[in-house]
Amino acid sequence: MASRHQARERAVQILFQYDIHGQAGPWLDDFWIQYPLAEELRVFAERLVAGVRANKKELDALIGTYATNWKVSRMPIIDRNILRMGCFELLHVPEVPAKVTLNEAIELAKSFGDEEASKFVNGILDKLLGSDARLERKRAFPELPVVGSDSSVKGDA
Repeated sequence: MASRHQARERAVQILFQYDIHGQAGPWLDDFWIQYPLAEELRVFAERLVAGVRANKKELDALIGTYATNWKVSRMPIIDRNILRMGCFELLHVPEVPAKVTLNEAIELAKSFGDEEASKFVNGILDKLLGSDARLERKRAFPELPVVGSDSSVKGDA
């Protein structure tokens, strides 16, 4: 059975390709043919991709604030896209608990990044979670979904 983890893997792979190509093209249709997902998971992956793309300037500014001595443009492509996606999920996907978002980003960094990527990603997302006022609810209840959300967290990872 596929999981949201697989949806996040697909999303970060698509974001990587957007960083290279700059726009959608035949590569995106080919990607979904090669790496299909159940409809619900594909919708989640596409939500993450669309959200990161729509909020890229804001996300890059946040990452740049917390990435001491690093410019976002100089980061490895995979690291910056995992960070963008993690920041977007923390800020704009209220039904996913902070703990899930951080764990998933760390696992993606371990899978796709180099030896230091998971520590780097964890450090930046942890700083964002600990200091951004918009994340007060997720800080107060890091393992609980936002009350009234229509998504279940069980099996989220």
